[in-house]
Amino acid sequence: MVLYESTRGGNEGISSAEAIKRGISPNGGLYVPQQIKELTLKDISDLVNMTYAQRAVFILKQYLEDYTEDELIECVNNAYNTAKFSSSDIAPVRPINESLCLLELWHGPTCAFKDMALQILPHFLVKAMEKTGEKSEIVILVATSGDTGKAALEGFADVKGTRIIVFYPEDGVSEVQKYQMITQTGKNVKVVGVKGNFDDTQSGVKRIFTDKKLIQEMDERNLKFSSANSINWGRLVPQIIYYFSAYADLVKDNRIKAGDKVNFVVPTGNFGNILAGYYAKCMGLPVNKLICASNDNNILTDFIRTGSYDKRRKFIKTVSPSMDILISSNLERLLYELTNRDHKKVTDWMNRLNESGHYEIGKNLLDRLHRIFWAGWSNQDETLKTIECVYKDNNYILDTHTAVAVDVYDKYVITTGDLTPSVILSTASPFKFNSSVCKALFGDAEIEGKSEFELLEFLSEEGNIPIPAGLKNLDKKSILHSDVCEKYDMKTVVTQNLF
Repeated sequence: MVLYESTRGGNEGISSAEAIKRGISPNGGLYVPQQIKELTLKDISDLVNMTYAQRAVFILKQYLEDYTEDELIECVNNAYNTAKFSSSDIAPVRPINESLCLLELWHGPTCAFKDMALQILPHFLVKAMEKTGEKSEIVILVATSGDTGKAALEGFADVKGTRIIVFYPEDGVSEVQKYQMITQTGKNVKVVGVKGNFDDTQSGVKRIFTDKKLIQEMDERNLKFSSANSINWGRLVPQIIYYFSAYADLVKDNRIKAGDKVNFVVPTGNFGNILAGYYAKCMGLPVNKLICASNDNNILTDFIRTGSYDKRRKFIKTVSPSMDILISSNLERLLYELTNRDHKKVTDWMNRLNESGHYEIGKNLLDRLHRIFWAGWSNQDETLKTIECVYKDNNYILDTHTAVAVDVYDKYVITTGDLTPSVILSTASPFKFNSSVCKALFGDAEIEGKSEFELLEFLSEEGNIPIPAGLKNLDKKSILHSDVCEKYDMKTVVTQNLF
């Protein structure tokens, strides 16, 4: 059976159910499988004629071995169905030209790629509680840069045996994202704005997770923390599925032959989405390059190019807010794998990041990184120009995050000359960031004076595309969560809500 260990050591060998229930290791590390399963080309070819749900069960079986196949089928069917997803393909592949496709990951209820994982995580967690004999109520604690929060709320609302508290940077999300969260119904949900940026919010949640005194107080009250952020392996493993699914669809559509290599281009902030691609590659998916696309907060581009991770820089609010991140949590998992699981090195780097804001990995590790990854970034003007150009050339409307990836892909081709068939992960509906999208397509004069909610209608009419059900009449809903706190008061908010 595949067991799980922490990136910061401790000799743990726990089940997948235990790892999913805990979310994060008590020593602050992230759980990773002790071995990565390898698939054959025949295994990958067999995926071609399967549905998305069947592909999901096949991949999940590799890592969640303490779940029965029937349990996985139940989880998958509850998560990936046409009642929740607007496309029967769940994650359809949309060709843009002969060598480039978009993998649309935003057909779920919140119109963002986070649904791909957060629709299934609650089902994993409920079963994990049963398997581990957990009697405590699970408290899901979330820091969000916009999309994770709503997707987690949607997934966990009124799920028995759980409560969920979501923190978001008050001025760091779009109006649509904010309204999606503050209008959330459910007896077990709490949403709080934080006066600070996403990194402040994420750091606050991490401190709460490792607060020993608080954890002891919770134990006495039969409460236990877990995470719905991508630090939870139960969030990450469903993301591996869509890399294999996209590849299978390319083979099915005769765009490639089984065994041909493919590039994946991923707009990245917290590094979870692209890390799932790394695990897919390690499992045997024929990946040529994983292309990491950043916005003006280009810390990951600098790191992949130089091996120096330095958060001592200006934080920039951009038109792609879900990527406005300077501390990419999931990078820790990649470093653990690239160092051949050297938890001492990883712990040292994470301590340095926490204490001085900076660490360097050295040339040998950087060379290993370069064999797999390429990185670039797109500034805000380039991002908006990309939206305009793709609409003119292809009659296709990108959101601001996917546009970052398209622009970085163009830079990659210009720099390397590599024309390997490529898949760009499209992470959100353009309606979620309609103000910036409308500005790119129609100019400032056309949108002046219009609210984000008026722009939903405007974009729908002008672009001739329907408003997704999850975003319709959002501003007509009652605001149920209006609390805002200072970043140093997050623990107080949690205790007041729980005790």
